[in-house]
Amino acid sequence: MRTNVYIDGFNLYYRMLRESPQFKWLDLRALSAELLKVQNQIQTVHYYTARISGRVDPSAPARRQIYLDALKTVGIDTDLGSLHLGSFLVTKPWAGLVHPPQMRGGTVPHFSPPFPAVAKVWKSEEKGSDVNLGSHLVRDAFQGKFDAAAVLSNDTDLVEPIRIVSEELGLPVGLLCPVSKPAGGLAKVACFVRHIRTQHLQASQFPDVIPGTAIFRPATWR
Repeated sequence: MRTNVYIDGFNLYYRMLRESPQFKWLDLRALSAELLKVQNQIQTVHYYTARISGRVDPSAPARRQIYLDALKTVGIDTDLGSLHLGSFLVTKPWAGLVHPPQMRGGTVPHFSPPFPAVAKVWKSEEKGSDVNLGSHLVRDAFQGKFDAAAVLSNDTDLVEPIRIVSEELGLPVGLLCPVSKPAGGLAKVACFVRHIRTQHLQASQFPDVIPGTAIFRPATWR
């Protein structure tokens, strides 16, 4: 069964990898094979992500590029149409404060009434991944590019694209779930659910040094 996999990179990162750097060196094709059945012949793994900002950690963009280079070795590449880069925005909007203000980390200053209503905050957000993923899933289904598909995300914005493919086109779409309990809307329209567990991440790591290359696991990802 020809199977395409569509991965929401930031959803995976924030749900499973952000607090577990030892799993960030993740071979997405191997992970897909760990989660799907033998009859799912994986054709293309589509990965939706963005280049990140170095505002908080100046070394982060370099690590990110190393990882993208590693993915190219398993066929996840912009030249092959399977690596899809959205945009990463860092802004400083005004945001409302809870009263009294709450702080964490470092020295907590003394607050006393009257409390400020708003403050400027750093806001980082990725744009384009969910829209691109949903659009490509529906397009590929209409063009007959797969017999089955799997979507790795817990973003409810993807409910309607999955429903169109599974219910209107009759092609099975499974959910590769990065949380213990998937969003109800996604679980309802998916034809099957596979939960990503620690053992799947452990079994799907790239070698520390990828054979035949000079690409190696970043030191902080060990």
